Amino acid sequence: MPGPIYLSRLLTDRAMAHLEAAGRSAGRTVRVGREAPPSREELAAGLAGADAAVLTLTERVDADLLAAAGPQLRVVANVAVGFDNIDLAAARAAGVVVTNTPGVLDRASADHTFALILAVTRRIAEGDRLIRGREPWVWGPRMLVGLDVSAGATLGILGYGRIGSAVARRALAFDMRVLATSRRATPGTTADGVTFVDTETLLAESDVVSVHTPLTPQTRHLIDAAALAAMKPGAYLINTARGGVVDEEALVAALRDGHLRGAALDVFEGEPAVNPALLDAPGLVLTPHTASAGEATRDAMGILAVDNVAAVLAGNPPLTPVG
Repeated sequence: MPGPIYLSRLLTDRAMAHLEAAGRSAGRTVRVGREAPPSREELAAGLAGADAAVLTLTERVDADLLAAAGPQLRVVANVAVGFDNIDLAAARAAGVVVTNTPGVLDRASADHTFALILAVTRRIAEGDRLIRGREPWVWGPRMLVGLDVSAGATLGILGYGRIGSAVARRALAFDMRVLATSRRATPGTTADGVTFVDTETLLAESDVVSVHTPLTPQTRHLIDAAALAAMKPGAYLINTARGGVVDEEALVAALRDGHLRGAALDVFEGEPAVNPALLDAPGLVLTPHTASAGEATRDAMGILAVDNVAAVLAGNPPLTPVG
């Protein structure tokens, strides 16, 4: 009898219906977790005996969990673009295919990134807090003045992949000058209105730096105290990639000493825990990892993960394999 498909956390209604239909068509039961992240014990119990698993970025999968799951586990579908929560070497050793959900969340993530750029440069959150504070106020020429992004400001994109290029298109529509780093482009070249440069040039010339690199051992704390010091005085930092790419303590110091004018983060090093120093830092806008939280996008992410599972269990190649 075919083994079950394990789903660690509830997906959107459309994605849940798609999973149930896929399970029925394959004659498989679906083992469904809760809406909240599972504990390690719950994750181990859910994986045990399953032929396939649909997981989210909150689930950490290592060699011990893969061994406890059993040799019948064939595929782990991550409902995310990033896959730093899964030990890929251990998965390869266990013969487990790992997939992710690239492409379907590019637009939503780019929209959120640009929303954060506007929120921090135009001091939207500060204005909201001022009104909600119920203190008397009166308009003035110096009140909450911020950066005019459409007046020739430069956006630097660290990591010109799918999401980074989508952010670039939005920035160009705002008449921004756009610089980017890319492993596939030679510094000094230009394409589609974007000038490719090295990291040092990007940090030195950008009014806004937006991070779009995956989290790897090489990119952990890529934005450290030295990188922040290399940024233009009064610049802004945006991170919608992975929290570990930015050294949060160094960022707080750069905000407090005034070297950076502001920053916006959608991801955090100790997520879901947030460094308390961030909460008191000036000029900082924070959102709870919601860059992909568009209705259609979250539907598409879950459906793609399910389709990856269905393909592998049917003996076909995965649609979006990792590695």
